[in-house]
Amino acid sequence: MPWTRLTLALLFAAGSLAAQARDYAYSDAHLHYVDFFQETAGMDKLLKAMADNRIDHVMISGIPVAKKWHEDEPKRPRYYAGDDADAYWYSATDVIVAAAVNKLTPGQRQHFHPFLSGFNPNDKNSAAHIQRMLDLNPGLWQGIGEVFTRHDDLTAITAGDTPRANNEAMTRIYHLAAENDLPVMLHSNITSKRERNPLYLAEVEEPLRNHPHTRFIWAHAGTSKEIHRHQVQMDFLLPTLSRMLEAYPNLYIDLSWSVLTPYLLDDAGQPRPEWVKLVERFPERFMLGSDVVGRFNKLGKQMRSFDPFLDALSEGVARKVARDNFLAILPESTRDGAAD
Repeated sequence: MPWTRLTLALLFAAGSLAAQARDYAYSDAHLHYVDFFQETAGMDKLLKAMADNRIDHVMISGIPVAKKWHEDEPKRPRYYAGDDADAYWYSATDVIVAAAVNKLTPGQRQHFHPFLSGFNPNDKNSAAHIQRMLDLNPGLWQGIGEVFTRHDDLTAITAGDTPRANNEAMTRIYHLAAENDLPVMLHSNITSKRERNPLYLAEVEEPLRNHPHTRFIWAHAGTSKEIHRHQVQMDFLLPTLSRMLEAYPNLYIDLSWSVLTPYLLDDAGQPRPEWVKLVERFPERFMLGSDVVGRFNKLGKQMRSFDPFLDALSEGVARKVARDNFLAILPESTRDGAAD
């Protein structure tokens, strides 16, 4: 029986009292331990934010580029878009993450899931570099990413060629990921700031089709802040995701902040029925992410901002999206400890 807006509205009303009583535990599937200057508030602040906000698990990664403070700039930029200076690929970001995680107690480490990100997606040597990093810290790394490919203004200022998710260098990485049972988180915008069509979709769809044994997490579902500034909302996003989730069982969606509005919630902060229907249709394929970068004071607020949407889902699906789906895509060797 097809779901109509009226049907969903009635379901929301009937379930509103029950939903109000829900208290979620979260997995943050998208967290950067450092910012674009490779600086961080530190592990103590992160641990406190997790404990204060029922965040049981985090995907912890670095930032694969560093923003340069150019000789001609009198003031140090505060963000990658602060001026026109380049960003450059920065492999030491993984060293910073590894050092922070390795200092934790065994009990604390069970709540952290490090992803490797410090490599150039255009360099066919990168797969060999990733293998070296895996060998240097056996059992530490549980995924690859966030890999920056199409990324709006950041792509424009990053030194070198524009990375594509379907280039030969990334193909080598996908094979390596499958061999090591590692999921890959890709940032690959579905379109440019001005094209009102899925201009770059093939760059994501081709790897999904050619690497069925690699698990892909599509960061922000292909959206970005800059696309929103120019297009507000992409009408083709939801039907495209529906088709792709049906076609590719190795595709998972990161519902981080740029998907929350204007997609999951409307202007009044109410869940959009069509997105509720999509998540209910694919209950194990969506996960939440804060996408914080090096500062953790707003971590809890970011995760709780999804609660109105979670409350519109059936309770079992809501708890999967809030916490369990991320844990389920980790390497099989880590899942037993992460489930606690």
